[in-house]
Amino acid sequence: MVVSIADFDFELPPDRIAQTPVRPRDAARLLCMRPTALEDHMVRAAALEDRMVRDLPDLLRPGDILVANDTRVIPAQLTARRGDARIGITLDQPQPNGTWHALARNARRLHAGDTLRFDEDLSAIVTTRDPDGGVTLRFNQRDDAFVAALHRTGALALPPYIHRPHGLEPSDAADYQTIFASHDGAVAAPTAGLHFTPALLAALEVLGVHRVTVTLHVGAGTFLPVRSDDVTEHRMHAERGEISAAAAAAINNARTAGGRIVAVGTTSLRLLESAATDDGTIEPFTGATSLFILPGYRFRAVDLLMTNFHLPRSTLFMLVCAFAGTGGMRAAYAHAIGRGYRFYSYGDSSLLWRHE
Repeated sequence: MVVSIADFDFELPPDRIAQTPVRPRDAARLLCMRPTALEDHMVRAAALEDRMVRDLPDLLRPGDILVANDTRVIPAQLTARRGDARIGITLDQPQPNGTWHALARNARRLHAGDTLRFDEDLSAIVTTRDPDGGVTLRFNQRDDAFVAALHRTGALALPPYIHRPHGLEPSDAADYQTIFASHDGAVAAPTAGLHFTPALLAALEVLGVHRVTVTLHVGAGTFLPVRSDDVTEHRMHAERGEISAAAAAAINNARTAGGRIVAVGTTSLRLLESAATDDGTIEPFTGATSLFILPGYRFRAVDLLMTNFHLPRSTLFMLVCAFAGTGGMRAAYAHAIGRGYRFYSYGDSSLLWRHE
């Protein structure tokens, strides 16, 4: 079946793209969309409700379980030297064998066996070069020493739609990190998690909402556009993730007791769906996922999704259309644009109920 990318296009005024987050984080707006008001893929006004992120305790129920991504963003933007040539490197994904896949500017200048130097203590050998500008690098540092070297030599790889003509702002280091961040490895932040504060988490705990974290390291491929007119020909970039046995058990116990699984962000959702059996049971998971979710996908695990507003023609907009209905999401996005919601990483958020 051919699925046209034009079905996922919409006009977004440039001034709707947030360049800085709101403060405090939970003061962001939250557009709620419930499926009970969907009729023939059209949304009645009652289906959409304008709230705030800090209203989550009013929208969730005791026994629900919040599943957040605890990946931590690393300074993935690097500049290397190969002889006299400057090579821009953006780290993408760690590999099981200790190497890193990366995107390279001027990649045509690189060959397997080349040595790249980032400073006196950090270097890497090019092990392979992909036809599309990707390279695999083996660094001379590992583990904590490698992370320390990145913080010394690298910079955050902010999304291209966040403009910093004079360089990163001092606040970006904290703003582009979630409260859940604990495992180094992401190039981009799991942005739905950026809205949470200690006060909001405390209020959810008092309500009786459970919380667990999973890990999916978001790669640079998340910013790559879909280049095919038929989106079914697109191949998702692989990202490494982990769901511990304890997290899987907590999620399954909450579901068995009647609680709903609330995914904080599309990264958490994709990982949960990758680990779910046909009956919705979550199994422990360690490995890579390249799950591409399009309308028609049968969701097995996730009941609600909290997510920011996404790019037109993007795989993430396709995912939310699959989750909440294409007609409903187009109406929701038109509502958000008309009401002045802020889009993308530093923007506002939405809470979506799964549309059967």
